[in-house]
Amino acid sequence: MANLKEVRTRIESVNSTMQITGAMKMVAASKLRKSQNAIIALRPYASKMKEIMQNISSSMNKSSEGVYAEIRPAEKILLIPVTSNKGLCGVFNANVIRATQNLINKEYQKQLEKRQLDLLCIGNKGYETFLFKKYPVTGNKNELFDKLSYDTVIPFAEQLMSDFAKKRYDRIIFIYNQFENASSQILVQEQFLPIQMEEKRYRKTPQELSKNAIDETEYIFQPNKEDILDELIPKSLKMQIYKILLDSFTSEQGARMVSMTKATDNARELLKDLNMTYNKARQSTITNELNEIVSGANALKG
Repeated sequence: MANLKEVRTRIESVNSTMQITGAMKMVAASKLRKSQNAIIALRPYASKMKEIMQNISSSMNKSSEGVYAEIRPAEKILLIPVTSNKGLCGVFNANVIRATQNLINKEYQKQLEKRQLDLLCIGNKGYETFLFKKYPVTGNKNELFDKLSYDTVIPFAEQLMSDFAKKRYDRIIFIYNQFENASSQILVQEQFLPIQMEEKRYRKTPQELSKNAIDETEYIFQPNKEDILDELIPKSLKMQIYKILLDSFTSEQGARMVSMTKATDNARELLKDLNMTYNKARQSTITNELNEIVSGANALKG
């Protein structure tokens, strides 16, 4: 059985760890509450903007959709894995890293061998891992999470749009965690460019299907469709990136809160076991001392 000093040292260590994990849990919960409100408020706006853009562009000629919808052979690829700058958030980062590797192995191995594949990491954890594994990493945009806002995302979005327009890349794909709830994230591979225009869809209700009606919204345009789309597409793309980063940041806080909750619970259970061990060791020590005293007294009588 461990001596009392060793057990006391372990109890102090576990107590200290439990205080740290408890504090990290509270910080993550506070950040989660703010970012969750932000992403819930943003999603309807971003979704509606994308829907309007697709409805307008679906009725236009391919030549008028703009350079961002140009579909080219996928020769030069840019993958953007979005991880966190800090750890202690469970499998949050590992899932993105694994998904990126699987995507490369399944679809872009040829581009990798021909050095036509680049990785632009957002978050230190992905950046460090892919550098260590000798993937073609071109940079790291970890500063985007330092003060995440729509304004800070704009220069980064414009750079990506410029790279695609200048044909530096034929396809740009984000790999990130999409927030569902505090304990659940959905791993997403989302093509940023070229823009994927939705095809016209038939309505799903029996009444609409019987009329063979197409799910399409009619708009009144001023001055014209082309000018509106030229203005709408860049805004929609910037909003798309901001939503991706906000989704990832919110997912990170949720994953960290859950991870720290489990760590705190485990520390509490370990502390119970250590206290029981300490009490048993202390009781055993007291019993031995009493036995020695009684034995000594009996020896003096004899």
